[in-house]
Amino acid sequence: MTKADIIESVYEKVGGFSKKEAAEIVETVFHTIKETLEQGEKIKVSGFGNFVVRDKNARVGRNPQTGEEITISARRVLTFKPSQVLKNALNS
Repeated sequence: MTKADIIESVYEKVGGFSKKEAAEIVETVFHTIKETLEQGEKIKVSGFGNFVVRDKNARVGRNPQTGEEITISARRVLTFKPSQVLKNALNS
């Protein structure tokens, strides 16, 4: 599913909005999520799951072709943990 598909779904299911307004709503939601995660805050969507930004420390890795050790820099990663409701919906 693409962002365009999400916009189309919002347009069809939530009547009363033009496609342009539906697109603005979807864009605003994604922008808010992005800004919140950039600040390192957790996002909890009830009945869906949690988005959490984690810090990973620098570590030593290996180039698989040469076996040479390289340093993998520290970085932030996004993790998602689905809620029990979503897990049940997927496995029913």
